[in-house]
This record gives sequence, C-alpha cells and structure tokens, in this order.
Amino acid sequence: LGMFSELKFPVPWGHVAAKAWGPSEGHPVLCLHGWLDNANTFDKLIPLLPRGCYYVAMDFSGHGLSSHRPAGCPYHFLDYVTDVRRVAAALQWRRFTLMGHSMGNFSFSYCFISPQFCFLYPEMVDKLILLESLGFLLAPEDTEAWLKSKRRVIDRLLSLEGKQQTPKARSPEAALQRLLEANSHLTAEGGAILLQRGATETPAG
Repeated sequence: LGMFSELKFPVPWGHVAAKAWGPSEGHPVLCLHGWLDNANTFDKLIPLLPRGCYYVAMDFSGHGLSSHRPAGCPYHFLDYVTDVRRVAAALQWRRFTLMGHSMGNFSFSYCFISPQFCFLYPEMVDKLILLESLGFLLAPEDTEAWLKSKRRVIDRLLSLEGKQQTPKARSPEAALQRLLEANSHLTAEGGAILLQRGATETPAG
C-alpha cells in the first residue's frame, strides 16, 4: 500500500484533489484530514491498514492540492460535508467506510464533519472511524429538524449543479409570466421592473 495515485474531482470552482491507495475494486474507505492539514496526513497510516481496501484521502477545498473557494466565500462546516458528498458521488460510492481525523471531525462551528455526514447520510456509511474525536453531539429535540434542513440544502445544491445548462431563451412576455408564477407576491408591474435588470436580451429572446 505504499504506492498511491492522484485523483481530481471537478467542482464548480475548480476541483477537489485526493490520493488513493489499494485496489479500486476493494472495499471503499474515504479518509478526511484534520484542521489545516491535507491528504498526506494518512501517508504513514495507510500502509499499516488492512490490504484489500481502496483508501481515498481527499483534500478539503482550500487545502492540499484542492482548489480554493472564490475570494470572499467563507468555509462553513456544511461546505466541508458537501465536499464529502461530492467526492462520494464522483466515485459512485453508494456505501463506504468513513475515517476522519481532527477537523475531519472538528470544524469552525465546533461540529464534526465525519459524524455529521453519517448523521445526514446513514445509508451511505457502513463504518465510522474517528481519530482524536469527541463524536457529534446534538440535543435530541433538535435532531429531526437539523437532519431535514441540512440534508435538503446539500441535496438541492448538488441537484442544481448536476443540471447546469445553457439558460433558456424566452420571449419577454413568457419570462415575465414565469417570474410571476414563481413569485405570487409580485405584481406584473413589479415583475417587469425586476426583469429590466434581471434578464439579458439576446437575439433568441
């Protein structure tokens, strides 16, 4: 397991980089590094782990060889969880083991990325391995609302990214009609005012 390969997964602002050890057909293990670290965190550990697994250690956005987010964009804990979801989707992993270290468990908001991912997507994780972690604590009365809202945010974002297409051209009347249908509080006059600045006119519409 000393030899590794470099991987890159496209994201809207560039790519997420990763290192992989072991046979690609082996049991999948996703490794999450710690605070201000990178995938090299696992260089000394991976050779000591069971052979036959496929270990992928990702660099979180802004770390290691992964692209930084655009200037002015904060690195929120849910963004890191979403990075994990993106990588799992790119690898086409439906179920895998998750191993997290430090920030892989700990983040800006004092929440924990690996346990959070398990909490949000329990159907995707068969085992959770935490290195230097306290786990993920959430008041029981907050659990259901937290789960619903955070998972909805991530799933909707990835769905929108997967549907990126050239914007449709519509007639000014059709564009106004669609705007009014989506915003029932708008008057036709208000919608027309917004469209003056919110739409771009092309030869097609």
